[in-house]
Amino acid sequence: MRYVAAYLLAALGGKDNPSSADIEKILSSVGIEADGERLKKVIGELNGKNLEDLISKGREKLASMPAGGAVAAAAPAGGAAPAAAGGSPAKEEKKPEKKEESESEDDDMGFGLFD
Repeated sequence: MRYVAAYLLAALGGKDNPSSADIEKILSSVGIEADGERLKKVIGELNGKNLEDLISKGREKLASMPAGGAVAAAAPAGGAAPAAAGGSPAKEEKKPEKKEESESEDDDMGFGLFD
């Protein structure tokens, strides 16, 4: 993901077909050491293509994916049963849990999942 992002940044900066040196420069500016194989793959897949068309096609594909709405619809049905039976729903006091994030999560802002 970071290689694609660096490629897009180079393209936004005016490079029609960013080179591996352009991408390495962007990645090194934020402390990331570039992997030659991944770099070649990204450049090979994206060079010479219209990035705006690729992004719009990707959006269309994402729009056609299910968002998991069925799970959310099942939850209210289970919670409504006590009220329908004449009882009052139990009031639960929920305390927000404090989650401590590790430094590694902060470093890559969650984008490390796509490496």
